[in-house]
Amino acid sequence: MVKTRKNIIYAEECYKIMGLIFDVFSDCGFGHKEKFYQKAIAEIFKENKIEFKEQVKAKIVFRGKEIGYYFLDFIVFGKIAIGLKQKNFFARKDIQQLYSYLKATGLKLGVLVHFTQKGVQYKRIVNLK
Repeated sequence: MVKTRKNIIYAEECYKIMGLIFDVFSDCGFGHKEKFYQKAIAEIFKENKIEFKEQVKAKIVFRGKEIGYYFLDFIVFGKIAIGLKQKNFFARKDIQQLYSYLKATGLKLGVLVHFTQKGVQYKRIVNLK
């Protein structure tokens, strides 16, 4: 069992997810398109019997009317949104986008994952509402 801090939301689940994502990067390396990393992650989730949905459509509703959709790369364990990027820095736009996904879905946690030249970097985004 992985020892985790008690005050981190979904800590054990995140450790499991990120461990598998690090395995994907270890096997694939840097320089691929996001969609190839996404396919590899879906494969490793299947191999490890991780509950996930891929390319999840999230409705945006305004005053009772649907006004658009977001597409999330993954929702894992039915409660964690995963956003994938292939770049070397965390842009405010990417963080805000994942936060918008969380608000649209009502999920509490998102993880923004970047595949960089130096390896995998990630940022946890918490929906405080």
